[in-house]
Amino acid sequence: MNDDIEQIINKAAKEIKNADVASLENLKVKYLGKKSVLTQILKSLSHYPVENKKKIGTQANKAKNIIESEIENRKISLRKTLFDEKIQKEKLDYSKSFYFPFPKGSFHPVIETIQSISAIFKSLGFSIAEGPEIETDWYNFEALNIPKNHPARDMQDTFYIDEMKNLLRTHTSPGQIHTMEKHQPPVKVIVPGRVYRNEASDASHSSTFHQIEGLAVNENITFVDLKAVLMDFVHKFFEAKLSVRFRPSYFQFTEPSAEVDMQCMFCKGKGCKVCKNSGWIEILGCGMVHPNVLKAVKYDSDKYMGYAFGMGAERITMLKYGIDDIRLFYENDLQFLKQF
Repeated sequence: MNDDIEQIINKAAKEIKNADVASLENLKVKYLGKKSVLTQILKSLSHYPVENKKKIGTQANKAKNIIESEIENRKISLRKTLFDEKIQKEKLDYSKSFYFPFPKGSFHPVIETIQSISAIFKSLGFSIAEGPEIETDWYNFEALNIPKNHPARDMQDTFYIDEMKNLLRTHTSPGQIHTMEKHQPPVKVIVPGRVYRNEASDASHSSTFHQIEGLAVNENITFVDLKAVLMDFVHKFFEAKLSVRFRPSYFQFTEPSAEVDMQCMFCKGKGCKVCKNSGWIEILGCGMVHPNVLKAVKYDSDKYMGYAFGMGAERITMLKYGIDDIRLFYENDLQFLKQF
């Protein structure tokens, strides 16, 4: 086992030495993530004799520390190289006046996306609601039909504040519960806001991002109503008559559930690197509100029905503008942000 761990360290060191910024994130997941070989070794310690547990555990943890240090050192080296290159390209003209008039500011592209999406749904009869970013377990999980044994309740996925009771919300879906507690049907609302998840940042993931939740509850609402609203949204936001499809999926708080794909706006369905040659791009999840969610807010689930949907604001922005790395939104690079 010690020889295997040593081989893992040597292999990781070679790959890290020649990795670029994007590759480093993949290597971090590969060697330090939840499904990495070292993590699996630590999880399997219970199968080893007592006399071997401590030795193997120490070696595995030492290997993780070494690999983590190698990744950080490589990051520092890459940052210095990129910074030096940037300085050479961006020499300041000190003779230029930096006084009045001050340049006009603008909204962040993600905020602009949220405002645009909100305007579209307001035109469809939705109102805008907000919810707290610090939630209780009840609002974030229990009331949304997410049981206590669900993986999302693990400390590895959720930022808990105290003893598994209060947490940073992992989605804007608790806004459904707050709204339904305050209002009787008909309800038609979207809830935009910031959410938090305990995961490593990479090109498509961030520990802090934005979601937009939608909810409609009334008598005689069907899946047809949901499809009509979402198809109208896609056509208006992307300003094109793109095809839309609904694929069966699974969410705890909706039944039936679906993933929504739109025809790739870059290749018009022919297949390209953006859509991974499929011709389709996934944009959001949706479904009919689960009866247990309606019961949690004391709605009559025999009388009322509803639909819900949720989308990531950063993902929608990336799709609209062809951006391939979510981290670009939060690096405060004015050259990047001024494009929008």
